[in-house]
Amino acid sequence: MDTLQLALLALIQGITEFLPISSSGHLILPSEILGWQDQGLAFDVAVHVGSLIAVLGYFRRDIITLIEAWFVSLKGASSNDSRLAWYVIWATVPAGLAGLVFNDFIEQNLRTIAVIAATTMIFGVFLGLADWQGTRRTALKEMSWKQALLIGCAQALALIPGTSRSGVTITAALALGLERQAAARFSFLLSIPLITLSGGYKGLELAGQSNINWSDLAIGAVLAAVSAAACIHLFLKWIDRVGMWPFVVYRLLLGAWLFSLAY
Repeated sequence: MDTLQLALLALIQGITEFLPISSSGHLILPSEILGWQDQGLAFDVAVHVGSLIAVLGYFRRDIITLIEAWFVSLKGASSNDSRLAWYVIWATVPAGLAGLVFNDFIEQNLRTIAVIAATTMIFGVFLGLADWQGTRRTALKEMSWKQALLIGCAQALALIPGTSRSGVTITAALALGLERQAAARFSFLLSIPLITLSGGYKGLELAGQSNINWSDLAIGAVLAAVSAAACIHLFLKWIDRVGMWPFVVYRLLLGAWLFSLAY
């Protein structure tokens, strides 16, 4: 990849990984518009590592607290933090199992512009409805294990290209009555084990490859990390003020454009 392609794709991945607008829908646009070839598995792993570094860095205090509380809970002491740590674990299981079962089928049959366009628009509408109809009264510490598990089941749908992992988990959380801040924070915390598992799985596929440009991968990871961290900060800062409707409108416009490319 040349410098422009590397920088643009890394920034797109970093920004769209945590916004409810579908990273897969955006990553196909440069190749369609500019005729770029696929960026390759190694680059995908690198930018996902960058996204992981961003969310780990931003929520580092929360993560340390949750880990400590989780270990204490193994001795029988329960708290809001330990329950949240268990919720993150439980909510990761459905997507992990779905990935093992359906990943190959999805890669071979659903990674098309038409599918991404349709899911971008359909799940965008669901996001708007959840934000409009949701009570937005439940704080993160008040969330139940049933709510966490349902959000985790919704996260499994993000395997379908165009759905948006952050979008579908925030949608489920809002529909279940969580506050916007709580929905976004739980979605971001859920991304940590899933990105780790996904990156590790893809990393195993790279084992034995020798033609890897490590300097390009390092640049991609750094750019993705910086853009993702900025995105997380601004999203949490503005979410209560702007709500989800700007993202809904954007997804509908993006989906319409993708349909125009497909047909």
